[in-house]
Amino acid sequence: MFVGDDWAEDHHDVEVMDGSGRRLAKARLPEGVAGMARLHAMVGELVGDDADADEDVEVLVGIETDRGPWVAALVAAGYTVLAVNPLQAARFRDRLGVSGAKSDAGDAHVLADMVRTHGHELRPVAGDSAEVEAVKVVARTHKTLIWERTRHTQRLRHALRDYFPAALVAFEDLDAADTLELLAKAPTPAKAARLTIAQIGAALKRARRRDVAEKAELVQAELRAEHLGQPEVVTTAYAASVQALIAVLTVLNTQVKAMQGQVEAHFGRHPAAEIVLSQPGLGPILGARVLAEFGDDPDRYTTAKARKNYAGTSPITRASGRKKVALARFVHNDRLIDALTTQAFTALRHSPGARAYYDRQRARGSGHNAALRQLANRLVGILHGCLKTGTRYDEATAWSHHAENVAA
Repeated sequence: MFVGDDWAEDHHDVEVMDGSGRRLAKARLPEGVAGMARLHAMVGELVGDDADADEDVEVLVGIETDRGPWVAALVAAGYTVLAVNPLQAARFRDRLGVSGAKSDAGDAHVLADMVRTHGHELRPVAGDSAEVEAVKVVARTHKTLIWERTRHTQRLRHALRDYFPAALVAFEDLDAADTLELLAKAPTPAKAARLTIAQIGAALKRARRRDVAEKAELVQAELRAEHLGQPEVVTTAYAASVQALIAVLTVLNTQVKAMQGQVEAHFGRHPAAEIVLSQPGLGPILGARVLAEFGDDPDRYTTAKARKNYAGTSPITRASGRKKVALARFVHNDRLIDALTTQAFTALRHSPGARAYYDRQRARGSGHNAALRQLANRLVGILHGCLKTGTRYDEATAWSHHAENVAA
């Protein structure tokens, strides 16, 4: 029995289909316990009508998400839940009609038919543990806060460039605690020029800076240097905007630090943490992101290639006639590929094998990004082997095959 579930925030359009493509039932169900109970009742009634007493009926559900209480309830009920990429569903819908018409009920029909005809090619929702789900929640929140801090820092930089360019010369890190403290105290060029060495030095000390006296003099000199500016009324308006941005950045700094502690705590309790941390380039935060995005379902990735394909590090081959090219994957998990690329870059300093592998790619003509992506792809394979066998990373074992090829 095949179920298409087109979900929205407050309801689900559902269609149930049999193996021949015949519609058995359709309904709009409310989100929550009441809607789930109606779905169970609808499926149960159809199973009772169409199945023998001793026959097991598998219910496959196609839905364009792989998380949330509704999906968890479907899995807990024993349904086989297939996560359908919205891009896949849109292209499948185009195969069934060319008018461009679209509706929620129609999307439910498309999902049910897609599960019926292509269910063997769709990815089941992973059976991840509650522990790794918790790691994912805090790791994603932590990274989101960092991204938000970067966005607000760039907004602060643009504002200062427009009315207070001296601040950009005086302060290296705009989101640092001492910078935010001094800018909050003196958000205009005139006020900043009146800051004393003692005031600047006190802020630097609270931020635990080195060479406080020397840096305080340099900051004061830059703030008192001549720069182009804006009329007073415009400067006052910019100062108010900057103070608002400073307040947001101060809160973000506090919450990023708090969430970092949560990430480290949840990740440290996971059984696979020791293996993940043994990988080159992975610390508690980056390791938590990698583990969270891959999940810990032992049956999800049958081979290293499957894990690499999900990671988006393996290339896509396009071949036609005599022409064959290998391209980077455009569709991927942004959070995962960001973590893996960072791991690869960090591993260059900590793993001789990773460094040698990267250098060989560069020698073959690959650019920095391409070589880094190939290194990340190799590191994903190493991680897969370690997780499958339950062993820690070993430098000699991980790169022995490549060392033999170079020697040959």
